[in-house]
Amino acid sequence: MIDVAREADVSAMTVSNVINGRPGVSADTRARVLAAVSKLGYQMNLAARHLRSGRTGAVGLIVPDLDGMYYAQLADRLARSLERHGQHLALVRTGASRERELEAVSVGRLRMYEGAVISLLQVEAADLERLSFDTPAVFIGERPVPETVDHVMMDNVGGALLATRHLLSTGSRRIAIIGGSDDDRVRDMSTLRTRGYRQAHAELGVEVDEGLVLRIDSFTPKGGYQALTRLRESGVPFDGVFTLTDAAALGVLRALADVGLRVPGDVQVIGFDNGTETDFLTPRLSSVEPGNDVMAETVLDLLQRRMGLAGAGEDGEPRTHTMVPARLALRESTR
Repeated sequence: MIDVAREADVSAMTVSNVINGRPGVSADTRARVLAAVSKLGYQMNLAARHLRSGRTGAVGLIVPDLDGMYYAQLADRLARSLERHGQHLALVRTGASRERELEAVSVGRLRMYEGAVISLLQVEAADLERLSFDTPAVFIGERPVPETVDHVMMDNVGGALLATRHLLSTGSRRIAIIGGSDDDRVRDMSTLRTRGYRQAHAELGVEVDEGLVLRIDSFTPKGGYQALTRLRESGVPFDGVFTLTDAAALGVLRALADVGLRVPGDVQVIGFDNGTETDFLTPRLSSVEPGNDVMAETVLDLLQRRMGLAGAGEDGEPRTHTMVPARLALRESTR
């Protein structure tokens, strides 16, 4: 840094202010410093910077798994945004184990990060109420959380309603739901999206054949393929498929192709998540866009604000619970 200061004919403090994006530096001086940085090939020593400041620069992402497309793509979105702030993402996979989820959100573990983005499947709100979150944290997902933490959710019910309503409005009357669940004891993605599926049928006065509500072993291409195969073997007729994830929809499309059923001519198919792979399938997959980019931006905006306030010792702001609206991304697999 001293070499940069000498090259730009400014103080080391001015160089520090420019590198860290602080205000109070003129445009000419900033340009001179950046030119010196470029000429000398200066690179910030993040480890030393974090050691001096007492901050790690790490934001934890605590999720059930990383083999599914949704969490992998969320991690990529968050990592790219954090890099622009000079921070990095630390991934924690819990395997949807209650014990590992509780360990991941324990005070000792969370203090390893400046902030955390957390998705839990097994831990209940009552468990979280007994924990003290002195590390800024934003929760995502469907599970209930205490009012004392920030929570960003996608509109699972509304997204499923849009998908099913579209299939019904374009002629399908016997719509299978792959991954459906009516278990009122839990509030998760499956139950919420099934609620939207049923609501759309009720709105249009179309009865649901319970033989079309299929549970799934895993929300993977293999799980979708196996569920669609079971449906065909059952003999229950269907002319539309709402698959609760795009990953499972990949298997559904393959299973339909294997038996010569045309999409969307014979069977319409729509997924959920609008992942980056949807445009590269045959046919291109229609999907529910749950606001992926908006969710990532909302999560990071909240987290950055909390981390800034926590650093200043002033985080007394009320917590927010935000639901991001969904929309349809219609492609070739629907009419």
